[in-house]
Amino acid sequence: MKTHRSGHARLVPALAAAHLRHDWILTLCLVIALTAVIAPLLVLLGLKHGTIETLRERLVEDPVYRELRPTQTQPYSEDWFAQVAAWPGVAFLTPTILPLSSVVQVVRADETTSLFDLIPTAAGDPFLLENGAPVPGENEVVLTAEAARLSGVAVGDRLGVRVSRTRGGRSENVQAELKVVGVLPIGAGTLTRIYAPLAFVLDVESYKEGYAAARRGWPGDTPDPYPSFDGVVLLLDEPLSPIVRTGAIIQTGFARIGEITRDQAEALLGLPIPQRLHAYDLSTPNTPITQSNIRAIQTKLRGREPLLLPYVRDLELIGADGRPWRPAGLSVDAAQAARLDLPPVPWGGFQARRERAEELTSVLWPTDAEANADSGVGSDMGLDSNPDADTRQGADDGIVVTSPGRTELSFVLRSLGPSPVSEPLAPIELLGILRTAQDRAVAYVASSGRFEMQRAGYRGFRLYAASLDDVPRLYRRLREQGLEVDAAIEAIERIQALDGGATRLFWLIALLGLCGGTAVLVASLYAAVDRLRAELGIIRLLGLSRAHVAFFPIVEGLMIAALSLAVSFGAYGALATVINRSFANELAPDERFCALPASLIAPIVLTTLLLACLAALVAAWRSTNIDPSEVVRAD
Repeated sequence: MKTHRSGHARLVPALAAAHLRHDWILTLCLVIALTAVIAPLLVLLGLKHGTIETLRERLVEDPVYRELRPTQTQPYSEDWFAQVAAWPGVAFLTPTILPLSSVVQVVRADETTSLFDLIPTAAGDPFLLENGAPVPGENEVVLTAEAARLSGVAVGDRLGVRVSRTRGGRSENVQAELKVVGVLPIGAGTLTRIYAPLAFVLDVESYKEGYAAARRGWPGDTPDPYPSFDGVVLLLDEPLSPIVRTGAIIQTGFARIGEITRDQAEALLGLPIPQRLHAYDLSTPNTPITQSNIRAIQTKLRGREPLLLPYVRDLELIGADGRPWRPAGLSVDAAQAARLDLPPVPWGGFQARRERAEELTSVLWPTDAEANADSGVGSDMGLDSNPDADTRQGADDGIVVTSPGRTELSFVLRSLGPSPVSEPLAPIELLGILRTAQDRAVAYVASSGRFEMQRAGYRGFRLYAASLDDVPRLYRRLREQGLEVDAAIEAIERIQALDGGATRLFWLIALLGLCGGTAVLVASLYAAVDRLRAELGIIRLLGLSRAHVAFFPIVEGLMIAALSLAVSFGAYGALATVINRSFANELAPDERFCALPASLIAPIVLTTLLLACLAALVAAWRSTNIDPSEVVRAD
C-alpha cells in the first residue's frame, strides 16, 4: 500500500511538468513575469553590494582610515597601553615620543644631512604590512618612498643616522648605522619618515634628553630625579614693601607671595624661626616649585641676603614598625644655619644634585623621648641617642616611603646624630625627590644608593582598528577618557549611512516586487486549477488522494520559480557584465561596480522557492475542494 502511494507521489511531479510543457505559452508568460521581478532585484542587490564594498575596500586597503591619532601631547602610562590593547577592535597599538625628540639627521654618502621623522613600530604594524613592507627588527628600518629618494638608499643598503643634542652649553652627537629592510610605496605618504623599532626610538629620546643609552654606547647623565616642592619660605632681615613684593615674583614662576607669621612659617618648615626675621610664603597653586624658580627669586632679591627654605607638605614616612612619622627638611650651609640659630647640618647647603649619594639618605633623630614616641622612632626603630649606635643600627633598618602618587620606595636612612628640632631632620632634597615620586616614576637603586628617574610615560600612541566599523566605537571610547583624538570618522560614517540607506531602499523595492510577483503566481496557479477541474477530478477517480492533488499546484509553482530563478540569474550576469565594463575605467582590476556576493545566492533561491510554495497554497486549497463525482456528472 505504501509503495502504491509513493508511486502516486512520484507521478504528480511528472504530471505537473507535462502540464507546463503542454501550456508552454502560459508557462513562458509566468516565467517572464517573475523574471521581470527577480532580475531587477538581483541587479539592485548587486549594485548595492558592489558600490558599498568598493568604497569600503578602498578605505580598508588604506590603513590610514583605520588609524586613530592623538591630537594633544600628554603622558600615557604602561598600564594605559595594556588596558587599551585589550579592548575589542584594537588591532595594533604602540607608544610614540615627543615630536621634537623624534627628529634625527640622515647622513648621505656625500656627508650632507637631512632631517627625518622617526616613527616607532612593532610586530603586526598594519601600516607597514598592508603596504608591502616588513616590520623592522633590531638595527633595521623601513623608509617612506620620499625618505628613500632623499637619502639615496634602497632595500638592503645601510642608512647612517645622526642624533644630536645640546648638553652643558655644548653640542654632542652620536651615530648609528641601520639596515634598510623595506621602502613603502609612494601611495603610503609623501613625508620623510623612518620606521624603526620602539627600543631604538626610546634610546634616541633618552639621548636627546641628556641621558645615556648604555646598550648602544651613547654617553649621558644618570637620570637623577629632580626635587620639587610645594612652596618656599623666604626669610629676610628687613620687610619688603608691597611694590617690591609684587615685582619680586614677576617672571620667576611663582604666582603669589604673602607675608606670614612666625608660627605659620614654623608650621610649614617644622623649624623654629628667629624673631628678628620676616617671613614670606612663595607658591604657585597646583604647580610644583623647582630649583629654577628658587634661582630666579634669589636673583631678583640679590643684595637683600634672602634665605630661601623650600618645604614639602604632608609627606609621611613609614617606619619598620609600620608607624608613620613626618620629617622636617633643611639644607643650609654654616652661615645660613647661624642666621636660623641652628647648628650646621652634616650635609650642608641646598644642592640640585648631590655627588655623594649617601648624603641624601642621611637623617638627624630627635633625642627627646616624647618626640621619639610621637614620631615613631627611637627604640622601636632600633635607634638611640648615641650617634654611633644610630649609624650602626639604622643601617639595618629600612624605612618604607609610601607616596600617594605613582611610586612606593624602600631604602635605608643613616642617622648622623641628634636632631636640633623636635622632628627627624633630613635633607630637603630628599623630601623634594619623594614629592616628585608622587607624580613621576622614581626608583631607588640599592647597589648605587641613588634615586633614578624612571620613564614617566609615553607621549603619544599609534593605534589602528581591526576594521572600519571599529573606528567610531574606539573613537568614542577614547573621547570618554578625555583624550582628543583624530580619525576618519566622517568618511566612515558616510559609508555606513550610505550602506544603511541603500539597504532600506533595496528592501522597500524588494518588498514591492515580491508582493507583485507573489500575487501574479497566486492568480496564475489558482486560475490553472480552475481550468483543470475536470482533469484533476479524473485523477482523483484514478486513485490519487486529496494530498496528491493538493501537491500538484505546489510542484508547478516550484518549477515555475526555479525556471524564473535560472533566467533571472542569467539576465543578472549579462547586465552586471555590461555595468562593470561601462565603469571599468573608474575601477581597480579587482573591483566590481555590480557584484552579488556568493553567500547571498542560497538565501535568494530558498526565499524565492518558499514564496512560491506559499503562493501555491491557495491553489492547493482550491484543488482539495474538487469533488470527482461532480466533475463526472458535469461531463
